[in-house]
Amino acid sequence: MPYGEKSKEQLIEYSSKAFKFFEKQNVKAVIMACNTTSAIVYEELKDKYNFKLYPLIQSVSKIFAQLPITCIGVFATPATIKSHAYSKWINHYNPNIKVIEIDCPEWVKFVENNEINTERTTASVTDKMAEMQKFNPQKIILGCTHYPYLADQLSKHAKAEIFINPAKAYAEYIKADLSALNLLKQTDQKGCDKFFVSLSPDKFTEAGKRFYNVTEATQIDL
Repeated sequence: MPYGEKSKEQLIEYSSKAFKFFEKQNVKAVIMACNTTSAIVYEELKDKYNFKLYPLIQSVSKIFAQLPITCIGVFATPATIKSHAYSKWINHYNPNIKVIEIDCPEWVKFVENNEINTERTTASVTDKMAEMQKFNPQKIILGCTHYPYLADQLSKHAKAEIFINPAKAYAEYIKADLSALNLLKQTDQKGCDKFFVSLSPDKFTEAGKRFYNVTEATQIDL
């Protein structure tokens, strides 16, 4: 952590170990709910496992490419921005949209350390928004799962509706695809949540309560 500062080799190693663990659990699908790993390792690993794999960026770019706009911004980690995955995939579906990509290397740590309203965070968000607004984007993708937690800071510089949290479109895409593949569980089937982490399960449980009712996590050796 954070993944956005890791090398491609490190990201492939971490993802491969996680995917092998999931394979042993006989999962039907794996959601790559991380922009960085979707950008860097999906193409390397997509055909190596026996489950359906959903990469975040590749899944949502088709949806964003259909927006009635001509310019879209992306805030993401250095690794995601360096890969140009968003511009590659959005322009694959719609070459007429201009994609502005700006990295925000500090933002993950701000959220992880609960520094949402500090002077450092405010200064960083102000600087990055000023850089982005030079291009007058009609929408801005928050291209890291941590960034929506900075929504209040970001909305001081632009209307809230300009910012896109990819999570909703991503979830809807996955649900529709699982349904088409007849892999969606039936409504009368009860599910459960299990959380596995590679380190510090207590810290994960406490941090996770910010967004979900996490009661327990199990540490595994990856």
